[in-house]
Amino acid sequence: MNRRQLIMSTAATALAVSASPALARQSPGSTMPQPPVAKKIPVVIEQLGRTRTDDYQWMKDDNWQAVLRDPTLIKAEVKEHLTAENAYREAMMASTLPLQETMFSEMRGRIKEDDSSVPAPDGGWNYYVEYQTGDQHPRYMRVERQGTWIVDGQPVTKNFVIAPTPQLLLDANELAKGKAYSEVSAASHSPDHTLFAYAEDAQGSEVHKIYVKDLATGEVLPEVIDSATGDFVFSPDSQWIFWTNRDDNGRPDKIFRRPARGGETTLVYEEADDGMFIGVGRTADDQFIVIGIQNQETSEARYIPAATPTAEPVVLEPRVVATRYDVDHWGDRWVIRTNADDAIDFKIVEAPTATPAKANWTDLVPHTPGRFIEGLDLTNAHLARQERADANTRIIIRDREGAEHEIAVDEPAFALSLAGASEYETTTSRYTYNSPSTPTQTFDYDMASRERTLRKTQQIPSGHNVEDYVVERLNAPASDGQLVPVTVLRRKSTPVDGSAPLLLYGYGSYGIPMPASFSTNRLSLVDRGWIYAIAHIRGGSDKGWGWFLDARKMTKKNTFTDFIASAEHLIDKKYATAGNIVAQGGSAGGLLMGAVNNMRPDLWAGIIGQVPFVDVINTMSDTSLPLTPPEWPEWGNPIEDPAAYDYMMSYSPYDQVEPKAYPAVLATGGLSDPRVTYWEPEKWVAKLRPATTSGKPVLLKINMEAGHGGAAGRFDYLKEVAHDYAFAVWAIDKGWEQA
Repeated sequence: MNRRQLIMSTAATALAVSASPALARQSPGSTMPQPPVAKKIPVVIEQLGRTRTDDYQWMKDDNWQAVLRDPTLIKAEVKEHLTAENAYREAMMASTLPLQETMFSEMRGRIKEDDSSVPAPDGGWNYYVEYQTGDQHPRYMRVERQGTWIVDGQPVTKNFVIAPTPQLLLDANELAKGKAYSEVSAASHSPDHTLFAYAEDAQGSEVHKIYVKDLATGEVLPEVIDSATGDFVFSPDSQWIFWTNRDDNGRPDKIFRRPARGGETTLVYEEADDGMFIGVGRTADDQFIVIGIQNQETSEARYIPAATPTAEPVVLEPRVVATRYDVDHWGDRWVIRTNADDAIDFKIVEAPTATPAKANWTDLVPHTPGRFIEGLDLTNAHLARQERADANTRIIIRDREGAEHEIAVDEPAFALSLAGASEYETTTSRYTYNSPSTPTQTFDYDMASRERTLRKTQQIPSGHNVEDYVVERLNAPASDGQLVPVTVLRRKSTPVDGSAPLLLYGYGSYGIPMPASFSTNRLSLVDRGWIYAIAHIRGGSDKGWGWFLDARKMTKKNTFTDFIASAEHLIDKKYATAGNIVAQGGSAGGLLMGAVNNMRPDLWAGIIGQVPFVDVINTMSDTSLPLTPPEWPEWGNPIEDPAAYDYMMSYSPYDQVEPKAYPAVLATGGLSDPRVTYWEPEKWVAKLRPATTSGKPVLLKINMEAGHGGAAGRFDYLKEVAHDYAFAVWAIDKGWEQA
């Protein structure tokens, strides 16, 4: 997902293509735009007694860390090649411009432009974000609270004769003015409601500055926090701000503290292992500040009492490899979610406040295989937890006496998400519900009375009738007998006879599940007679944490074969036919796209690899890259482990490209992306294009001003989605034959 490139007229696009020195000359009499030909500079790499040759290593800018902060510093030959690739793609897809514009208009028409979130109550205020008509970015707001609430155990009542005037905390549209990219990644008020802090990424590189605003004067305080990850928290007494530092390699390495209004900075914690991520937050009851430390399989927590926010952090339980835990505090005890003691799908334990080490853990919610506990929220009298099984979620409410009840849903595929409570002394929790056909509903739920209140239903200004659509859940048999859930969305009028084009989406890494959720954007395909399907493949936690553990390191190929099995099952059940499917995935899902492109190119009409992690061996062997050491537990370490090297090499999409009839391919990336660097899709395209024997195009879209998440503005983002969906239609219709 990347910021859109400038949409040019067909004639102007052709002019730009012919003027680019990096584009190959057209053959005599040809009217087809000709692709750039990337030069080859073979580099021989010896590693663990193995040798590989990389013809396109020159595409990596040696000064890439500086490029992340300032994309204009990219070396000239790389910029020239990327510019030529963008021009070629625009020329090839020029015929889709009307479709892109139509889809964009449809997508924008489904958005309520003057929208706002359901207010989150906290003390004497309600906090919310709003969009005004035409705004790309949100406005952060608050308004004085009416009614009765609890503060320190005592009721507070306030009623106004005249409704109070909302207060603007931050207009992110003003912040973004004059900038090619601007995103507010985090924003929070202090517990005493006098300060408001926000973290801005102004390059798309995830390098943040944190600003603190005095809400009484409206002044942004002069001392700005630089080189931050965007993660910060105020101390419970509002006197201090803690934040996570970002080092020169883009990794979180230190926690700092300073007076909230400015002053001397103090190092609170430094992580010695560059393979660990760190962050900082407060417990639900505001009794502790907690530093979380973790990688893909191991974690540790350190805590600071709220009464002494300048104290040294204390280890709750020392890290043990392959044991994960995260902590919160529930008034008189610690509550800990953990996979300790072979609790593969996690359990919840409790521990005394003064002695929280593992020796004192006792089960609160025991482990149940196949019921993955994803997370929990605490209020003074209740514990709400979210569980996942069979690619669906449920919410369980528990009181302090141990009585439990479930918030139930009855649909074949849906997304139920616990939003929690914005204050501690309350019986009200919040959750959202949607399904592939049902717009999002936001509910407030009284955990004591079990009454729910619908606070908001997502509005679709252009209209939406749930009854026009069908949502189905299939189970695709994998090669080893496992059943892979597949969620299907289609219009009732779309036949299930193999004639409809189908888009199959997948991810399958890091234990991240793919929810069966609602998206207005997908309707631009589904309403054109497409079928949209999500493959809940291994590598995610869709069927529990074991579903993730069964597709990592030396079993990673299960992710790819599950996706292929999903496609074959859809074909077998007449939802699609081979060669009439477009596959889509991003980031680690882009690795999936590269792998299935190599393994079964016959299944796909097109492949959309968004910010694709495809240069696996080279990336996981480069310790300077931000995510390499932290991700060895996920993929393996090819620097030290020969078996990991060989297995990784056997599926690495870039390394496994060979002459074969590949489908049409669209790879996207961002110049300032620190997660999947721009040269991964660039190198992949350079290697794929001369290898394919199908004559189908291989296209590259690199955003020269954005990073991993693509466009920050909500409308700019829609243009990116419209571009990618137009490519899908173009791939099915073989639009390049008319280019």
